[in-house]
Amino acid sequence: MPTISFEKHELFELLGKTLSDEELNEIVNSMGVALEVITDSEITIEVFPNRPDLLSLRGFVRALKFFLGIDKPSLELSKKIKPAEKDFKVLIDKSVSKVRPYTACAIVKNLHLDDEKIKEIIQIQEKLHITFGRNRNKVAIGIYPLEKIKLPIRYLAKKPEDIRFVPLGETKEMSALEILEQHPKGKEYAHLLEGKELFPIFVDANDNVLSMPPIINSELTGKVTEQTKDVFIECSGFYFKDVLDGVNIITSALIDMDAEIYQMELVYPDGKRVTPDFSFEKMHLDLEYVKKYLGLEFKPKEIKQYLEKMGLIYDEKSSEVYIPPYRIDIIHPIDIVEDVAIGYGYNNFPSELSPVFSVAEESKEAILARKIRESLIAHELIEVKNYCLSNPNDETNGILKSWEVVNLRNSWSIDFSVLRRSLIPSILNTFKRNKHYEYPQKIFEIGTVFIPKKNTILEEERLCVALAGSDADYTKIRQILDALARDFDLNLEYNEYNDKMFIEGRSAKVFLKETGKELAVIGELHPQVLENFTIQQPVALFELELKPLLEFLLDKGF
Repeated sequence: MPTISFEKHELFELLGKTLSDEELNEIVNSMGVALEVITDSEITIEVFPNRPDLLSLRGFVRALKFFLGIDKPSLELSKKIKPAEKDFKVLIDKSVSKVRPYTACAIVKNLHLDDEKIKEIIQIQEKLHITFGRNRNKVAIGIYPLEKIKLPIRYLAKKPEDIRFVPLGETKEMSALEILEQHPKGKEYAHLLEGKELFPIFVDANDNVLSMPPIINSELTGKVTEQTKDVFIECSGFYFKDVLDGVNIITSALIDMDAEIYQMELVYPDGKRVTPDFSFEKMHLDLEYVKKYLGLEFKPKEIKQYLEKMGLIYDEKSSEVYIPPYRIDIIHPIDIVEDVAIGYGYNNFPSELSPVFSVAEESKEAILARKIRESLIAHELIEVKNYCLSNPNDETNGILKSWEVVNLRNSWSIDFSVLRRSLIPSILNTFKRNKHYEYPQKIFEIGTVFIPKKNTILEEERLCVALAGSDADYTKIRQILDALARDFDLNLEYNEYNDKMFIEGRSAKVFLKETGKELAVIGELHPQVLENFTIQQPVALFELELKPLLEFLLDKGF
């Protein structure tokens, strides 16, 4: 989990009171935040990834004031944002639609910066990049001195050879490809633009390049100093809600620096939007729902008190909870119940013995999975975990299959609109996301797949082991499967098997000799499959069903 450090004197100055180390430790841990290190001059806290609003000194102090009752949350926050002025516009060109299609922006004025505040702004930007932004893949953030920019701003995409500017920290002009090959940040994040025909850029009304997201800002317009009073902020990404959340979190922290926040008008090809948006989301909270999960019956005024400690507003009459724009972790009523529990205090819950006496035991399935993990890790493989949700193209055309998949009725995105039919697309996407790391790469995943059958959906637990690298072939992947078989005293039989997903003559079906049951498929992936996932190294893998293996082992007294 991410950590962030604060100077004690700054924390206490903003808080308006001094706390002893013991008090600070107790309060911070009661808030659901881990206090990692505390010294005479500094504290370091560990923040859960779902609370990016705490990744700045101002954001943490805001939450601390609510928890201590020094301040109370207010709907007036939305009044602290000012409407867009005449040229406060960003024109989004349709050329970015296939690269990085969305942006959310803001203008911030009357900043009174010093060295500590600049460090804080840079820190929240970088921490959001790493956590909420998934290392700039999901969201990338740029902050620019407004005095060096002529409005309005355009967000568009161009061919890499047509993009030239001086990147931050350099003195000479470079092309987009030169930046990816030579600049430290370019080399670090080049994989995010790999394979793209067009690269996104922000330019001002004078055609000066502000940045090439998600890589680097321009030296001309991208450096904030103590003399900077006004800034332009942009977040770019693949989903509008993500970039909106990002700009809301940053501008909320800057409001606590007494800055003035102005909205910007975003002119998309299909319509206009305005950001930041400080409107509060409403969510109904049923008191019986709270009782069901916490086992305690609270009165409405108590719920109000506990939620105020967590920065939420509760209307006792309507049972509606008002959620501030920076609390992006609250997506379901159960998240509010968690805040009630934290506000009440976990230490205050009564200790009761369960009326049911039972002795816990690890399931046979869990034991098998654990032993498989231990065996594969001993062979220097790394375990990965992927979502059970996938997209229809990866699950079918991507691996040259025409089988049926389970579609979600109300999916928010095409990228997560089906249940995965196989672990293979998940494994290949892991390789795709990690092409910038050295080879060979050896990974495995144990997870659930979903197979439609008549009017039902079958769930199967599977294991997929994959090798990627110049020497990845059928022989090497079979060596791993044979080693796994020896560890479990299995006798395997390999029968030739042709499937478009694999190279002809380099694949097989695997059976248990004792039972004759099919256990796995194994082989070298066809070049077309690799091309579909933009993987430039050979890949060999096997996918194994765990149920027949477990049934066989149970018969042997496992």
